[in-house]
Amino acid sequence: MTPYTLVQIVDSLINFYNILIIVYCLLTWIPMNPNGLLADIGAVLDGIVGPYLNFFRRIMPPMGGIDFSPVIAVLALTFIERLLVYLIGVIL
Repeated sequence: MTPYTLVQIVDSLINFYNILIIVYCLLTWIPMNPNGLLADIGAVLDGIVGPYLNFFRRIMPPMGGIDFSPVIAVLALTFIERLLVYLIGVIL
């Protein structure tokens, strides 16, 4: 496996997780029927993204009713991605 391929895989996985965070946040704005399809999708996304976001919610609670933890979480993922790409470039 070449370093370029490894960088592409890391980039794709982190971008996919960022998209899941954004979709989860958008779903929280939509009123849902508890027995509907959107509620099921929201529950699955909450299981995938929720623990990661909860880590940032403990650090930075909502201010004025607005939850900034998804923004901080996406920024942290971007920082981790850049760090991993740099380390892959240095090691390989």
